[in-house]
Amino acid sequence: MLRISRRCFNSSGLLLKPSPTRTRGAVQNLTDSLASNPQLSFPCLDKQEKRSKTLLEDGPEPSYQSMKEHHVHKYKSEDPIFLDYGGYLPKFEIAYETWGRLNEHRDNAILIHTGLSASSHAKSNALNLKKGWWEEFIGPGKYLDTTKYFIICTNVIGGCYGSTGPSSIDPADGKRYATRFPIVSINDMVRAQNRLVSSHFGIKALHASVGASMGGMQSLAYAHEFPDQVNKIVSISGCARSHPYSIAMRFCQRQVLMSDPNWNRGFYYDSLPPHTGMKLARQIATITYRSGPEWEVRFGVERTDPSKQPALCPDFIIENYLDHQGEKFCLQYDPNSLLYVSKAMDLFDLGAIERQKAELSRSQAEAKFKGAYVPFEELQFEPSGSNCSLPSTPYEEKPRKGRRATPEESRRDLLEGLKTLAHKDVLVIGVESDILFPAWQQREISDLLTEGAKELGLEGSNIRHVELGSDVSIFGHDTFLLSLDHIGKPVSEFLN
Repeated sequence: MLRISRRCFNSSGLLLKPSPTRTRGAVQNLTDSLASNPQLSFPCLDKQEKRSKTLLEDGPEPSYQSMKEHHVHKYKSEDPIFLDYGGYLPKFEIAYETWGRLNEHRDNAILIHTGLSASSHAKSNALNLKKGWWEEFIGPGKYLDTTKYFIICTNVIGGCYGSTGPSSIDPADGKRYATRFPIVSINDMVRAQNRLVSSHFGIKALHASVGASMGGMQSLAYAHEFPDQVNKIVSISGCARSHPYSIAMRFCQRQVLMSDPNWNRGFYYDSLPPHTGMKLARQIATITYRSGPEWEVRFGVERTDPSKQPALCPDFIIENYLDHQGEKFCLQYDPNSLLYVSKAMDLFDLGAIERQKAELSRSQAEAKFKGAYVPFEELQFEPSGSNCSLPSTPYEEKPRKGRRATPEESRRDLLEGLKTLAHKDVLVIGVESDILFPAWQQREISDLLTEGAKELGLEGSNIRHVELGSDVSIFGHDTFLLSLDHIGKPVSEFLN
Protein backbone atom coordinates (compact mmCIF):
# COMPACT_ATOMS: atom_id res chain seq x y z
CA MET A 1 0.00 0.00 0.00
CA LEU A 2 1.38 3.42 -1.00
CA ARG A 3 1.53 5.96 1.84
CA ILE A 4 1.72 9.65 0.80
CA SER A 5 3.82 11.74 3.13
CA ARG A 6 2.67 15.28 3.94
CA ARG A 7 6.26 16.37 4.74
CA CYS A 8 7.48 18.90 2.13
CA PHE A 9 11.08 20.06 1.53
CA ASN A 10 12.60 22.97 -0.38
CA SER A 11 15.34 22.72 -2.99
CA SER A 12 18.02 22.73 -0.25
CA GLY A 13 16.44 19.81 1.51
CA LEU A 14 15.08 21.85 4.43
CA LEU A 15 11.69 20.94 5.85
CA LEU A 16 9.04 23.53 4.96
CA LYS A 17 6.55 24.75 7.54
CA PRO A 18 3.25 23.02 6.70
CA SER A 19 0.38 25.09 5.33
CA PRO A 20 -3.02 23.85 4.14
CA THR A 21 -2.53 25.21 0.62
CA ARG A 22 1.05 23.96 0.21
CA THR A 23 0.23 20.57 1.68
CA ARG A 24 -2.86 20.16 -0.47
CA GLY A 25 -0.89 21.17 -3.58
CA ALA A 26 1.98 18.81 -2.84
CA VAL A 27 -0.34 15.90 -2.17
CA GLN A 28 -2.33 16.70 -5.30
CA ASN A 29 0.80 16.89 -7.45
CA LEU A 30 1.96 13.52 -6.21
CA THR A 31 -1.50 12.04 -6.68
CA ASP A 32 -1.70 13.47 -10.23
CA SER A 33 1.67 11.95 -11.07
CA LEU A 34 0.21 8.53 -10.33
CA ALA A 35 -3.17 9.09 -12.02
CA SER A 36 -4.11 8.11 -15.55
CA ASN A 37 -4.97 11.76 -16.33
CA PRO A 38 -4.27 15.10 -14.61
CA GLN A 39 -6.99 16.83 -12.62
CA LEU A 40 -8.95 19.53 -14.44
CA SER A 41 -8.38 23.14 -13.42
CA PHE A 42 -11.24 25.24 -12.08
CA PRO A 43 -10.53 28.96 -12.65
CA CYS A 44 -14.23 29.76 -12.17
CA LEU A 45 -14.08 28.43 -8.59
CA ASP A 46 -10.76 30.18 -7.98
CA LYS A 47 -12.43 33.43 -9.00
CA GLN A 48 -15.31 32.87 -6.58
CA GLU A 49 -12.91 32.13 -3.73
CA LYS A 50 -10.85 35.21 -4.55
CA ARG A 51 -13.98 37.41 -4.48
CA SER A 52 -14.96 36.03 -1.08
CA LYS A 53 -11.49 36.80 0.28
CA THR A 54 -11.50 40.31 -1.19
CA LEU A 55 -14.96 41.08 0.16
CA LEU A 56 -13.96 39.90 3.62
CA GLU A 57 -10.72 41.86 3.68
CA ASP A 58 -11.29 45.02 1.67
CA GLY A 59 -14.84 45.30 0.34
CA PRO A 60 -16.07 46.58 -2.04
CA GLU A 61 -19.34 47.42 -0.42
CA PRO A 62 -22.21 46.19 -2.60
CA SER A 63 -23.37 48.98 -4.89
CA TYR A 64 -26.92 48.99 -3.54
CA GLN A 65 -25.54 49.82 -0.07
CA SER A 66 -23.43 52.70 -1.36
CA MET A 67 -26.18 54.29 -3.45
CA LYS A 68 -25.90 58.06 -3.34
CA GLU A 69 -28.85 59.56 -1.49
CA HIS A 70 -28.66 62.74 -3.56
CA HIS A 71 -29.27 60.74 -6.76
CA VAL A 72 -32.96 60.27 -5.91
CA HIS A 73 -35.82 62.10 -4.25
CA LYS A 74 -37.38 60.55 -1.16
CA TYR A 75 -41.01 60.47 -0.10
CA LYS A 76 -41.41 59.57 3.57
CA SER A 77 -44.68 58.28 4.96
CA GLU A 78 -44.93 58.45 8.73
CA ASP A 79 -48.19 56.50 8.66
CA PRO A 80 -48.15 52.69 8.64
CA ILE A 81 -49.04 50.65 5.57
CA PHE A 82 -50.91 47.39 6.12
CA LEU A 83 -50.06 44.57 3.78
CA ASP A 84 -51.95 41.87 1.90
CA TYR A 85 -50.48 38.95 3.86
CA GLY A 86 -51.05 40.29 7.35
CA GLY A 87 -47.85 42.24 7.99
CA TYR A 88 -47.28 45.98 8.15
CA LEU A 89 -44.59 48.62 7.94
CA PRO A 90 -44.83 51.26 10.70
CA LYS A 91 -43.48 53.84 8.24
CA PHE A 92 -41.76 53.70 4.88
CA GLU A 93 -39.83 55.61 2.24
CA ILE A 94 -40.21 55.66 -1.53
CA ALA A 95 -37.27 56.63 -3.74
CA TYR A 96 -38.38 58.32 -6.94
CA GLU A 97 -37.20 60.35 -9.92
CA THR A 98 -39.12 62.59 -12.31
CA TRP A 99 -38.85 64.04 -15.81
CA GLY A 100 -40.90 66.78 -17.46
CA ARG A 101 -43.29 69.16 -15.70
CA LEU A 102 -46.55 68.62 -13.87
CA ASN A 103 -49.10 71.00 -15.38
CA GLU A 104 -51.37 73.25 -13.32
CA HIS A 105 -54.31 70.85 -13.64
CA ARG A 106 -52.09 67.97 -12.48
CA ASP A 107 -53.53 65.70 -15.15
CA ASN A 108 -50.49 64.95 -17.32
CA ALA A 109 -48.65 62.54 -14.98
CA ILE A 110 -47.51 59.08 -16.09
CA LEU A 111 -46.34 56.62 -13.47
CA ILE A 112 -43.74 54.13 -14.74
CA HIS A 113 -43.55 50.80 -12.93
CA THR A 114 -40.25 48.90 -12.94
CA GLY A 115 -39.18 45.32 -13.45
CA LEU A 116 -37.93 43.12 -10.62
CA SER A 117 -34.44 44.51 -10.05
CA ALA A 118 -34.69 47.97 -11.61
CA SER A 119 -34.16 51.22 -9.74
CA SER A 120 -36.13 54.45 -10.20
CA HIS A 121 -33.42 55.59 -12.64
CA ALA A 122 -35.29 55.07 -15.91
CA LYS A 123 -33.52 58.01 -17.58
CA SER A 124 -30.62 60.35 -16.89
CA ASN A 125 -31.45 63.64 -15.17
CA ALA A 126 -29.84 66.49 -13.29
CA LEU A 127 -29.50 64.38 -10.13
CA ASN A 128 -27.89 61.47 -11.94
CA LEU A 129 -26.29 61.82 -15.38
CA LYS A 130 -25.83 58.06 -15.80
CA LYS A 131 -28.01 56.56 -18.55
CA GLY A 132 -31.20 54.94 -17.27
CA TRP A 133 -32.68 51.54 -18.07
CA TRP A 134 -35.26 53.14 -20.46
CA GLU A 135 -33.01 56.01 -21.55
CA GLU A 136 -34.14 56.25 -25.18
CA PHE A 137 -37.81 55.69 -24.36
CA ILE A 138 -38.26 58.86 -22.30
CA GLY A 139 -37.53 62.48 -23.24
CA PRO A 140 -38.56 65.39 -25.48
CA GLY A 141 -40.20 63.99 -28.61
CA LYS A 142 -39.64 60.38 -27.49
CA TYR A 143 -42.26 57.70 -26.84
CA LEU A 144 -42.90 59.04 -23.34
CA ASP A 145 -42.69 62.69 -24.37
CA THR A 146 -41.51 64.91 -21.53
CA THR A 147 -42.73 68.04 -23.34
CA LYS A 148 -46.26 66.69 -22.80
CA TYR A 149 -46.08 64.45 -19.77
CA PHE A 150 -44.74 64.51 -16.23
CA ILE A 151 -43.02 61.15 -15.77
CA ILE A 152 -42.61 59.54 -12.34
CA CYS A 153 -40.65 56.35 -11.63
CA THR A 154 -40.17 54.77 -8.21
CA ASN A 155 -38.21 52.00 -6.59
CA VAL A 156 -40.72 49.55 -5.10
CA ILE A 157 -41.03 48.78 -1.40
CA GLY A 158 -39.09 45.59 -0.83
CA GLY A 159 -36.39 46.90 -3.17
CA CYS A 160 -32.94 48.19 -2.26
CA TYR A 161 -32.42 51.37 -4.28
CA GLY A 162 -33.69 53.87 -1.74
CA SER A 163 -37.16 52.54 -0.91
CA THR A 164 -37.87 50.66 2.31
CA GLY A 165 -36.86 47.01 2.01
CA PRO A 166 -35.11 44.20 3.90
CA SER A 167 -31.84 46.17 4.06
CA SER A 168 -33.62 49.13 5.71
CA ILE A 169 -33.66 49.84 9.43
CA ASP A 170 -36.62 48.60 11.46
CA PRO A 171 -37.68 51.64 13.53
CA ALA A 172 -38.83 49.31 16.29
CA ASP A 173 -35.30 48.24 17.28
CA GLY A 174 -32.85 50.17 15.09
CA LYS A 175 -31.60 47.04 13.33
CA ARG A 176 -31.93 45.98 9.71
CA TYR A 177 -35.14 44.19 8.87
CA ALA A 178 -33.37 41.34 7.02
CA THR A 179 -35.87 38.42 6.91
CA ARG A 180 -38.00 40.06 9.58
CA PHE A 181 -39.28 42.17 6.71
CA PRO A 182 -42.92 41.24 6.02
CA ILE A 183 -44.03 39.47 2.85
CA VAL A 184 -45.20 42.09 0.35
CA SER A 185 -47.41 41.85 -2.73
CA ILE A 186 -47.50 43.70 -6.04
CA ASN A 187 -50.67 45.42 -4.81
CA ASP A 188 -48.86 46.53 -1.64
CA MET A 189 -46.21 48.14 -3.84
CA VAL A 190 -48.72 50.21 -5.79
CA ARG A 191 -50.60 51.27 -2.65
CA ALA A 192 -47.31 52.69 -1.37
CA GLN A 193 -46.76 54.44 -4.73
CA ASN A 194 -50.23 55.91 -4.53
CA ARG A 195 -49.33 57.81 -1.37
CA LEU A 196 -46.51 59.49 -3.27
CA VAL A 197 -48.78 60.29 -6.22
CA SER A 198 -51.79 61.54 -4.29
CA SER A 199 -50.34 62.90 -1.03
CA HIS A 200 -47.05 64.34 -2.23
CA PHE A 201 -47.88 65.47 -5.78
CA GLY A 202 -51.59 66.11 -5.19
CA ILE A 203 -52.49 64.16 -8.36
CA LYS A 204 -56.13 63.10 -8.40
CA ALA A 205 -55.83 60.91 -11.48
CA LEU A 206 -52.82 59.72 -13.46
CA HIS A 207 -52.92 60.18 -17.20
CA ALA A 208 -51.48 56.67 -17.42
CA SER A 209 -50.05 53.78 -15.46
CA VAL A 210 -47.30 52.19 -17.59
CA GLY A 211 -45.08 49.19 -16.95
CA ALA A 212 -43.31 46.17 -18.43
CA SER A 213 -42.53 42.77 -16.91
CA MET A 214 -43.26 43.09 -13.16
CA GLY A 215 -44.16 46.67 -14.07
CA GLY A 216 -46.87 45.28 -16.35
CA MET A 217 -48.32 43.57 -13.29
CA GLN A 218 -48.12 46.80 -11.30
CA SER A 219 -49.79 48.88 -14.01
CA LEU A 220 -52.83 46.59 -13.82
CA ALA A 221 -52.70 46.40 -10.03
CA TYR A 222 -52.63 50.20 -9.70
CA ALA A 223 -55.81 50.47 -11.76
CA HIS A 224 -57.38 47.63 -9.79
CA GLU A 225 -56.65 49.34 -6.46
CA PHE A 226 -57.49 52.87 -7.66
CA PRO A 227 -59.77 52.62 -10.71
CA ASP A 228 -60.88 56.26 -10.38
CA GLN A 229 -57.32 57.55 -10.11
CA VAL A 230 -55.94 56.49 -13.48
CA ASN A 231 -57.19 57.12 -17.01
CA LYS A 232 -55.09 54.84 -19.20
CA ILE A 233 -53.26 51.58 -18.52
CA VAL A 234 -50.31 50.11 -20.44
CA SER A 235 -49.21 46.57 -19.57
CA ILE A 236 -46.22 45.26 -21.54
CA SER A 237 -45.12 41.62 -21.24
CA GLY A 238 -47.06 41.28 -17.99
CA CYS A 239 -49.87 39.11 -16.69
CA ALA A 240 -52.96 39.25 -14.50
CA ARG A 241 -51.98 36.09 -12.61
CA SER A 242 -48.62 34.33 -12.37
CA HIS A 243 -48.45 30.92 -14.00
CA PRO A 244 -46.65 27.73 -12.83
CA TYR A 245 -43.65 27.94 -15.18
CA SER A 246 -42.63 31.44 -14.12
CA ILE A 247 -43.23 30.57 -10.45
CA ALA A 248 -41.03 27.49 -10.86
CA MET A 249 -38.17 29.44 -12.41
CA ARG A 250 -38.21 32.10 -9.69
CA PHE A 251 -38.45 29.38 -7.03
CA CYS A 252 -35.24 27.82 -8.38
CA GLN A 253 -33.51 31.20 -8.21
CA ARG A 254 -34.54 31.65 -4.59
CA GLN A 255 -33.44 28.12 -3.68
CA VAL A 256 -29.91 28.49 -5.04
CA LEU A 257 -29.58 31.86 -3.33
CA MET A 258 -30.79 30.59 0.05
CA SER A 259 -28.49 27.55 -0.29
CA ASP A 260 -25.44 29.84 -0.25
CA PRO A 261 -24.14 29.50 3.36
CA ASN A 262 -23.33 33.21 3.37
CA TRP A 263 -27.02 34.05 3.03
CA ASN A 264 -27.29 33.09 6.73
CA ARG A 265 -31.11 33.11 6.67
CA GLY A 266 -31.02 36.73 5.55
CA PHE A 267 -28.68 38.11 8.22
CA TYR A 268 -25.57 38.76 6.13
CA TYR A 269 -25.47 42.56 6.36
CA ASP A 270 -22.07 43.91 7.46
CA SER A 271 -20.53 40.54 6.60
CA LEU A 272 -19.84 38.47 3.49
CA PRO A 273 -22.87 38.66 1.14
CA PRO A 274 -24.10 35.52 -0.65
CA HIS A 275 -22.50 36.54 -3.94
CA THR A 276 -22.21 32.97 -5.26
CA GLY A 277 -25.92 32.31 -4.76
CA MET A 278 -26.76 35.64 -6.37
CA LYS A 279 -24.58 34.86 -9.38
CA LEU A 280 -26.25 31.49 -9.93
CA ALA A 281 -29.73 32.97 -9.45
CA ARG A 282 -29.02 35.60 -12.07
CA GLN A 283 -27.79 32.99 -14.52
CA ILE A 284 -31.08 31.11 -14.18
CA ALA A 285 -33.03 34.34 -14.57
CA THR A 286 -31.11 35.34 -17.70
CA ILE A 287 -32.17 32.10 -19.39
CA THR A 288 -35.80 33.17 -18.95
CA TYR A 289 -35.25 36.74 -20.15
CA ARG A 290 -34.11 35.90 -23.68
CA SER A 291 -35.07 33.35 -26.32
CA GLY A 292 -33.58 30.22 -27.86
CA PRO A 293 -33.75 31.57 -31.45
CA GLU A 294 -31.81 34.70 -30.44
CA TRP A 295 -29.10 32.63 -28.76
CA GLU A 296 -28.89 30.31 -31.75
CA VAL A 297 -28.03 33.35 -33.87
CA ARG A 298 -25.68 34.98 -31.33
CA PHE A 299 -23.87 31.97 -29.88
CA GLY A 300 -24.72 28.74 -31.66
CA VAL A 301 -22.79 25.87 -30.09
CA GLU A 302 -19.40 27.53 -30.45
CA ARG A 303 -16.79 27.14 -27.74
CA THR A 304 -14.81 30.16 -26.60
CA ASP A 305 -11.49 28.55 -27.57
CA PRO A 306 -11.90 25.34 -29.60
CA SER A 307 -8.13 24.75 -29.50
CA LYS A 308 -8.26 23.98 -25.77
CA GLN A 309 -9.50 20.85 -24.06
CA PRO A 310 -13.18 21.09 -22.99
CA ALA A 311 -13.60 22.32 -19.41
CA LEU A 312 -16.20 22.10 -16.66
CA CYS A 313 -15.90 25.86 -16.03
CA PRO A 314 -17.48 28.17 -18.66
CA ASP A 315 -16.39 26.77 -22.01
CA PHE A 316 -19.10 27.44 -24.61
CA ILE A 317 -19.72 31.07 -25.57
CA ILE A 318 -23.22 30.86 -24.10
CA GLU A 319 -21.70 29.68 -20.80
CA ASN A 320 -19.32 32.62 -20.74
CA TYR A 321 -22.22 34.97 -21.47
CA LEU A 322 -24.23 33.58 -18.54
CA ASP A 323 -21.16 33.73 -16.32
CA HIS A 324 -20.68 37.38 -17.26
CA GLN A 325 -24.31 38.21 -16.49
CA GLY A 326 -24.03 36.58 -13.07
CA GLU A 327 -20.73 38.35 -12.31
CA LYS A 328 -22.15 41.72 -13.28
CA PHE A 329 -25.24 41.35 -11.09
CA CYS A 330 -24.11 39.51 -7.96
CA LEU A 331 -23.14 42.64 -5.99
CA GLN A 332 -25.54 45.12 -7.62
CA TYR A 333 -28.76 44.04 -5.91
CA ASP A 334 -29.64 43.07 -2.37
CA PRO A 335 -30.15 39.28 -2.15
CA ASN A 336 -33.02 39.63 0.31
CA SER A 337 -34.76 42.08 -2.02
CA LEU A 338 -34.46 39.50 -4.80
CA LEU A 339 -36.20 36.96 -2.56
CA TYR A 340 -39.00 39.26 -1.46
CA VAL A 341 -39.73 40.96 -4.78
CA SER A 342 -39.62 37.73 -6.79
CA LYS A 343 -42.01 36.16 -4.26
CA ALA A 344 -44.37 39.10 -4.75
CA MET A 345 -44.37 38.30 -8.48
CA ASP A 346 -45.22 34.67 -7.77
CA LEU A 347 -48.11 35.69 -5.51
CA PHE A 348 -49.60 38.11 -8.04
CA ASP A 349 -53.24 37.29 -8.76
CA LEU A 350 -55.97 39.77 -9.69
CA GLY A 351 -58.67 37.12 -9.38
CA ALA A 352 -61.65 38.15 -7.25
CA ILE A 353 -61.11 35.48 -4.57
CA GLU A 354 -57.51 36.42 -3.82
CA ARG A 355 -58.20 40.16 -3.84
CA GLN A 356 -61.12 39.78 -1.42
CA LYS A 357 -58.95 37.65 0.87
CA ALA A 358 -56.14 40.23 0.75
CA GLU A 359 -58.49 43.08 1.58
CA LEU A 360 -59.80 41.23 4.64
CA SER A 361 -56.25 40.37 5.69
CA ARG A 362 -55.23 44.05 5.56
CA SER A 363 -58.22 45.11 7.63
CA GLN A 364 -57.35 42.46 10.24
CA ALA A 365 -53.74 43.67 10.36
CA GLU A 366 -54.92 47.22 10.88
CA ALA A 367 -57.35 46.16 13.60
CA LYS A 368 -54.58 44.29 15.45
CA PHE A 369 -52.30 47.33 15.12
CA LYS A 370 -54.98 49.48 16.76
CA GLY A 371 -55.31 47.01 19.62
CA ALA A 372 -58.43 45.13 18.57
CA TYR A 373 -58.65 41.40 19.21
CA VAL A 374 -58.85 39.22 16.10
CA PRO A 375 -59.54 35.51 16.83
CA PHE A 376 -56.80 33.27 15.46
CA GLU A 377 -59.28 31.12 13.54
CA GLU A 378 -60.57 34.19 11.68
CA LEU A 379 -57.16 35.30 10.42
CA GLN A 380 -56.77 35.04 6.66
CA PHE A 381 -53.10 34.14 7.16
CA GLU A 382 -51.35 32.77 10.24
CA PRO A 383 -48.85 35.12 11.91
CA SER A 384 -45.47 35.37 10.19
CA GLY A 385 -43.03 32.71 11.37
CA SER A 386 -45.67 30.12 12.25
CA ASN A 387 -46.95 29.31 8.79
CA CYS A 388 -43.98 27.64 7.08
CA SER A 389 -43.62 23.88 7.21
CA LEU A 390 -42.57 21.14 4.84
CA PRO A 391 -44.97 18.32 3.90
CA SER A 392 -44.68 15.31 6.19
CA THR A 393 -45.09 12.86 3.29
CA PRO A 394 -43.40 12.68 -0.14
CA TYR A 395 -45.03 14.60 -2.96
CA GLU A 396 -47.78 12.83 -4.88
CA GLU A 397 -50.18 14.14 -7.49
CA LYS A 398 -53.61 15.07 -6.12
CA PRO A 399 -56.70 16.66 -7.71
CA ARG A 400 -56.93 20.43 -7.36
CA LYS A 401 -59.36 21.64 -4.71
CA GLY A 402 -61.12 24.86 -3.81
CA ARG A 403 -63.24 27.41 -5.59
CA ARG A 404 -60.88 27.52 -8.59
CA ALA A 405 -60.36 23.79 -9.07
CA THR A 406 -61.28 23.73 -12.76
CA PRO A 407 -59.93 25.89 -15.61
CA GLU A 408 -63.42 27.31 -16.12
CA GLU A 409 -63.75 28.34 -12.47
CA SER A 410 -60.26 29.83 -12.50
CA ARG A 411 -61.00 31.82 -15.65
CA ARG A 412 -64.29 33.14 -14.26
CA ASP A 413 -62.56 34.21 -11.04
CA LEU A 414 -59.97 36.19 -12.99
CA LEU A 415 -62.67 37.74 -15.16
CA GLU A 416 -64.53 38.94 -12.07
CA GLY A 417 -61.35 40.46 -10.69
CA LEU A 418 -60.46 42.26 -13.93
CA LYS A 419 -63.95 43.70 -14.38
CA THR A 420 -62.88 46.37 -11.86
CA LEU A 421 -60.81 48.00 -14.60
CA ALA A 422 -62.61 46.75 -17.72
CA HIS A 423 -64.16 50.17 -18.35
CA LYS A 424 -60.74 51.86 -18.64
CA ASP A 425 -58.64 52.42 -21.77
CA VAL A 426 -56.10 49.58 -21.70
CA LEU A 427 -53.22 48.69 -24.01
CA VAL A 428 -51.75 45.19 -23.64
CA ILE A 429 -48.54 44.27 -25.48
CA GLY A 430 -47.14 40.75 -25.73
CA VAL A 431 -44.14 39.15 -27.44
CA GLU A 432 -44.33 35.77 -29.14
CA SER A 433 -40.72 34.83 -28.26
CA ASP A 434 -41.21 35.59 -24.54
CA ILE A 435 -40.97 32.40 -22.45
CA LEU A 436 -41.18 34.04 -19.00
CA PHE A 437 -44.45 35.90 -19.64
CA PRO A 438 -45.68 33.97 -22.69
CA ALA A 439 -47.89 35.74 -25.21
CA TRP A 440 -50.96 33.75 -24.19
CA GLN A 441 -50.93 35.62 -20.87
CA GLN A 442 -51.30 38.99 -22.60
CA ARG A 443 -54.02 37.56 -24.86
CA GLU A 444 -55.74 36.35 -21.69
CA ILE A 445 -55.68 39.87 -20.20
CA SER A 446 -57.06 41.38 -23.40
CA ASP A 447 -59.76 38.71 -23.85
CA LEU A 448 -60.97 38.89 -20.25
CA LEU A 449 -60.98 42.69 -20.16
CA THR A 450 -62.94 42.79 -23.44
CA GLU A 451 -65.41 40.24 -22.11
CA GLY A 452 -65.69 42.18 -18.85
CA ALA A 453 -66.28 45.44 -20.74
CA LYS A 454 -69.12 43.83 -22.67
CA GLU A 455 -70.67 42.53 -19.45
CA LEU A 456 -70.57 46.14 -18.25
CA GLY A 457 -72.47 47.24 -21.35
CA LEU A 458 -69.48 48.54 -23.33
CA GLU A 459 -68.39 47.50 -26.81
CA GLY A 460 -64.91 46.45 -25.69
CA SER A 461 -63.14 48.75 -28.15
CA ASN A 462 -61.44 50.43 -25.16
CA ILE A 463 -59.21 47.35 -24.85
CA ARG A 464 -56.34 47.17 -27.33
CA HIS A 465 -53.93 44.30 -27.85
CA VAL A 466 -50.65 44.21 -29.77
CA GLU A 467 -48.55 41.08 -30.19
CA LEU A 468 -45.05 41.20 -31.64
CA GLY A 469 -44.31 38.06 -33.64
CA SER A 470 -40.94 36.34 -33.88
CA ASP A 471 -40.48 38.00 -37.26
CA VAL A 472 -40.41 41.33 -35.37
CA SER A 473 -38.47 40.40 -32.22
CA ILE A 474 -36.57 37.31 -31.07
CA PHE A 475 -35.34 39.07 -27.92
CA GLY A 476 -37.86 37.28 -25.70
CA HIS A 477 -38.93 38.94 -22.46
CA ASP A 478 -36.26 41.65 -22.81
CA THR A 479 -37.91 42.98 -25.98
CA PHE A 480 -39.25 45.97 -24.03
CA LEU A 481 -35.62 47.00 -23.38
CA LEU A 482 -34.15 46.13 -26.77
CA SER A 483 -36.80 46.69 -29.44
CA LEU A 484 -37.91 50.18 -28.47
CA ASP A 485 -39.47 51.18 -31.80
CA HIS A 486 -41.81 48.20 -31.87
CA ILE A 487 -42.86 48.76 -28.27
CA GLY A 488 -42.78 52.57 -28.32
CA LYS A 489 -44.93 53.32 -31.34
CA PRO A 490 -48.12 51.61 -30.11
CA VAL A 491 -47.54 53.07 -26.63
CA SER A 492 -47.16 56.68 -27.81
CA GLU A 493 -50.15 56.38 -30.16
CA PHE A 494 -52.27 54.98 -27.32
CA LEU A 495 -51.23 57.69 -24.85
CA ASN A 496 -51.87 60.50 -27.33
